[in-house]
Amino acid sequence: MSRRTARPSLAAYDALKRALAGRRLPLAFVDLDRFDENAASMERRAAGLPIRVASKSLRCVALLRRVLARPGWAGVMAYSAAEAAALLDAGFDDVLVAYPTVDAQDVRALFPALREGRDVGLMVDDVAQVEALSALAREGGVTLPLWLDVDASLSLPGLHFGVRRSPIRSVGDARRVGEAIGQADAVELVGLMSYEAQIAGLPDATGRRALDLAIRALKTRSFSDVAARRGAITAALRADGHPLRRVNGGGTGSLETTRRDPSVTELAAGSGLYAPALFDEFASFRNAPAAAFALPVTRRPAPGIVTCHGGGYVASGAAGPDKLPRPWLPVGLSLLAREGAGEVQTPLEVPPDVTLAIGDPVFFRHAKAGELCERFTRLLLLRGGEVVDEVPTYRGAGWCFV
Repeated sequence: MSRRTARPSLAAYDALKRALAGRRLPLAFVDLDRFDENAASMERRAAGLPIRVASKSLRCVALLRRVLARPGWAGVMAYSAAEAAALLDAGFDDVLVAYPTVDAQDVRALFPALREGRDVGLMVDDVAQVEALSALAREGGVTLPLWLDVDASLSLPGLHFGVRRSPIRSVGDARRVGEAIGQADAVELVGLMSYEAQIAGLPDATGRRALDLAIRALKTRSFSDVAARRGAITAALRADGHPLRRVNGGGTGSLETTRRDPSVTELAAGSGLYAPALFDEFASFRNAPAAAFALPVTRRPAPGIVTCHGGGYVASGAAGPDKLPRPWLPVGLSLLAREGAGEVQTPLEVPPDVTLAIGDPVFFRHAKAGELCERFTRLLLLRGGEVVDEVPTYRGAGWCFV
C-alpha cells in the first residue's frame, strides 16, 4: 500500500477531488450525509424542543426545506423583513423576523401573508419601533404579531459578557414596551426571544486552558442569569395579559443548556448544520464539517508554496485571524500570516508530504456558516461521495437582503 493511500486525510482529499473532477473552480458544496448527521445531533441535544432554523446560517431555499422536513425542526428565523416576505412567497410559513425593522416598504411586503392568516412575527425592543409598526399596520388594515427581544448578556463590574442587542434587561424594561404594545392599535405581543450569543457562539475549547476554564465559568453564571430574567419577564408579561405563545432561546452552541430553561418553548439554530470552522472549538459538541469551498491552484511561486485563485471570503464580526477561511484538505496547509486570504489570490504553505499540481483543488472551510453563500450562486450537493444535485443559494436566486 502506498503512503498516499495509507493516510486517511489524503484519501479524503482524493475522494473529494474525484467527486468534483471536471467542475469549474471556485465552487461551493454541501455534503448531505454530514448535513443530516448534524441535524440529527442537534435534535438529540434539543431533547424534544422544536428548533427554529436560522435562515441566515443556510441562505439556500433547498436546504431550508430539507431541514424543515425533519420532525425536530419547526419555523424559520429570518434576518430581514424582505427575506421573510420572499420566504413566505416561496411557500414557507411560521417566519419570525429576528431583527427589528421599521422600513415601510419591507414591512408592507408582509401584509399579504398576514391577510392570508400566515404565521409571521416582527421583533421589537423599543417603544419607537412599536409606534412606527402600529402606524403601518393600521394603515394596511392588518394586525402585526410582535415579539419582544430581551437582552441575554451578563453584566459584571468591568465586564460585559455578551453582545450589544436589546436594551431590555429587566421586568420593568419589558413591561414598558409591553404596555406600549397593549395601548397601540393593530399590534399584539405574541412571543419573546432571548439569544444567549455569549453561550451559543463563543468557543470554550481552544486549547488555552486558563481562558477556556474562565469562559466556561462565565457561561455557567450567564445561563443562570438569563434563565432567571427570561422566566421572570415571561411570567410578568403573561400576568399583564399578553398572549405569549412562544419563548425562543439558544443557538447551535447552547442547545443542551437552553433546553433546561422551563420558560423556553422553542430553540433556534442553524450554523451547526454546516458546521463552519468557528464551531470546531466547543467542549460540549462536535459537528461534522458539511459545507466547504474549493479553489484551484494557479501558481507555485516558491518551494513549499502554492497560490490559489480567489478565496478572500472573510467572516463578519471583530476582525482577526479566526475570521479567515481555513484550509481543510489536504491536511497541513496553512495561510501566510502576512497575506491571509486574498481577493484574487490566496497563497498557502504546503507541508513536504503533500504535492499539489497546477489546477488541483484546495478545499477550505468558511469561518461562519451562511456567509459563504453570499460568494456563490450555486451549491453542489454531495451524497455518498458523489454529486447528486445543484441548487441555487439566495444569491443565485437573485435574493440580496442587506
